[in-house]
Amino acid sequence: MIKRLAILVSLCFCTAGARAQFRNIKLDEASSGNRVAEPSIAINQKDTRNIVAASILDNIYYTFDGGQSWESTKLSSPYGVYGDPVLISDAKGTIYAFHLSDPTGEGWRNEKSLDYIVCHISKDGGKTWEEGSPIGYNPPKDQDKPWATIDSKGDVLVTWTQFDKYNSPDSSCQSNILLSTSSNGKKWTKPVKISQMPGNCLDDDNTTEGAVPAATADGKVFVAWAGRNKIFLDRSFDGGGMWLTNDITVTDQPGGWDFEIPGHDRCNGMPVLMVDKSKGVYRGCLYIAWADQRNGESNTDVWFMRSNNYGDNWSSPMKMGKDSTQKHQYLPWMAVDQVTGYIYIVYYDRGNYEDNQTDVYLAYSVDSGINFKNVKISETPFIPVETSFFGDYTNISAHDGIITPVWTRMDDGKTSVWTAVIKQDELIPPVEPKGKKKR
Repeated sequence: MIKRLAILVSLCFCTAGARAQFRNIKLDEASSGNRVAEPSIAINQKDTRNIVAASILDNIYYTFDGGQSWESTKLSSPYGVYGDPVLISDAKGTIYAFHLSDPTGEGWRNEKSLDYIVCHISKDGGKTWEEGSPIGYNPPKDQDKPWATIDSKGDVLVTWTQFDKYNSPDSSCQSNILLSTSSNGKKWTKPVKISQMPGNCLDDDNTTEGAVPAATADGKVFVAWAGRNKIFLDRSFDGGGMWLTNDITVTDQPGGWDFEIPGHDRCNGMPVLMVDKSKGVYRGCLYIAWADQRNGESNTDVWFMRSNNYGDNWSSPMKMGKDSTQKHQYLPWMAVDQVTGYIYIVYYDRGNYEDNQTDVYLAYSVDSGINFKNVKISETPFIPVETSFFGDYTNISAHDGIITPVWTRMDDGKTSVWTAVIKQDELIPPVEPKGKKKR
């Protein structure tokens, strides 16, 4: 059933830089029978006033007026809808939604099989959705953590982790990164295993997990993921046909991707991979953002690296934010505006407080990540509690100067999902270095 959502319209102003506080829009809140968390968002590349968001398990929200008003609907599938929503848009304005499935309705973490990843298509900006097509059916193995992108031909690529058996302590049980492609979002290729070093099945630091694909404008495909206290990259220069014999180790991830943050039932620092497909001087650059606890369990940080030569070499890790204390910055997600080439990273930050109060920040760069500026985008802090499920990720989309971060917050133990619609000209850009040269 489609329902009209009430929109929070309260505004507040901050004195720093004489910039008005960005309006926070509440898309949904948890209620009996409706958990909300793990949001995803996509700006329609044909019409930036059309924005579509999602949250677990089956919630879809959409606007056609740039975020002034929103409506909602539900995804349904004969394969079941079981979380990890992912949204992307192609250049024609088609919106693709991915999620996990559980036909039993009982949940794979209760020893039931997670049989599929499912892809739905919307041709009308998120109002209606096709029934959906299954990806990766391979019982009794379990599928988890999908993410997707569009390649230079307009084909859809999705990557995920396949467990031989989720949460099995068996030393022979493996987790691997798989990839499947489709020219239309309906028929999918047989999954290809692209990770060379398998992980365990315990959903911990030694599990191979968190795969995110990215594709260049000239047909190269890249996938990054985490495991064994490292971040890995694989690549294909022929659109996904041939992959490296040995995966590239991008960087160490001290402490691994699975860590604890006070107030959260669980947390992670899985990497996010993006590529610049714009027509600017940084076209083809690769970017990775992640979090880890290399500076101690009480001091989680968000990091960024870039590569100018398709992953052969990487810059030194750059820490997001100016925090120099024992505070937590965590759960980043990244987007690249493929019109401008600008980079945007949304993340949580506790640097302003002595307790678990948490803000949402946006880091942005106009010069390929050489410089970043950080701005607080949440109107008020929140305090999460470990007794409620918070989710594993935030998300952000950016296109043609419009930036839409989306995040979960928690108040009195109840989750809600929020967004903001930000224009690049509302941000104060970092100064680009003089004498900038093409790579």
